[in-house]
Amino acid sequence: MNQFPARCLRRVAPAVAAAALVLAGCSSASGGKKAEQSAAQASVGKADTPRMTVAMVTHAPSGDTFWDTVRKGAEAAAAKDNIKLIYSNNETASDQAALMQNAIDQKVDGIAVTLAKPDAMKGVVAKAERAGIPVVGFNAGLSVWKEQGLLEFFGQDESVSGQALGTRLNGAGAKHALCVIQAQGDVNLEQRCAGVKKTLGGRTDILYVNGTDMPSVKSTIEAKLARDRSIDYVVTLGAPFALTAVQSVSESGSKAKVATFDLNKELVTAVEKGAIQFAVDQQPYLQGYLAVDSLWLYKTNGNYMGGGEEPVLTGPAFVDKANIHSVASFAAKGTR
Repeated sequence: MNQFPARCLRRVAPAVAAAALVLAGCSSASGGKKAEQSAAQASVGKADTPRMTVAMVTHAPSGDTFWDTVRKGAEAAAAKDNIKLIYSNNETASDQAALMQNAIDQKVDGIAVTLAKPDAMKGVVAKAERAGIPVVGFNAGLSVWKEQGLLEFFGQDESVSGQALGTRLNGAGAKHALCVIQAQGDVNLEQRCAGVKKTLGGRTDILYVNGTDMPSVKSTIEAKLARDRSIDYVVTLGAPFALTAVQSVSESGSKAKVATFDLNKELVTAVEKGAIQFAVDQQPYLQGYLAVDSLWLYKTNGNYMGGGEEPVLTGPAFVDKANIHSVASFAAKGTR
């Protein structure tokens, strides 16, 4: 796989690529007003490099607002970089692998992929690399991206983020947390709850729910809370599940509080009102943007981030009532 950086390259500090801004306009003594209008109409520049095709293949379930934000970031980078973006998703690992094989068959110029179930994706990732297609990982697969030969990785360390949340729960006085996993076997989700369990001083229970059936999610959490009144915190692993958990707490008569991973604009409102205590933000827009932009940078300039050794971390960051104002406007437009 000679298109990938040699592992002998040592650690380089991760960098974040920024879009170049091109200001259209000129000034002259007689055309000052026109120059002001041009400056006011300044817009993000678009690359004049040859057209590329990039496939983004994720394990996202349909209708999840988190993945809408990832895709929005990817589309913004594609528009800037003169890239045709082919987005596809399937939460079933074998189907996700088939989607990636389709991208290989189309001879795309690069692939951005999530590795929620890395063993199922290993073979098709290797096929892409043998075909000379650069592959970057994002969101899921931080623990395996190097061994599978990916060029770069963008996301957060889910184990670390889970441990950070557990530590925060200790500070909030939590004694018994319920960690709700909406897709059993998803590496990211399992690592989050394992991290919480590792650092929380009290007890942590794991509850598996069917994330594709929100009424079932609601009733399953509600039933657990009704049976066990000692649960004082419900931890969910996605914004829609946190909002549903708030309903479950209310209808079960529980006094548990809710904390979550990930944001959306509805969750911001819930944090502002105190219905949800805090969220761990991993910046999905940034993950999608960097995954696509990095392939353009590699194809155009031979650039890669982290020296082929270190991931580019996009989180975790805590968002709560004290700092939600700094995030709210961005969440409203779908970039946080």
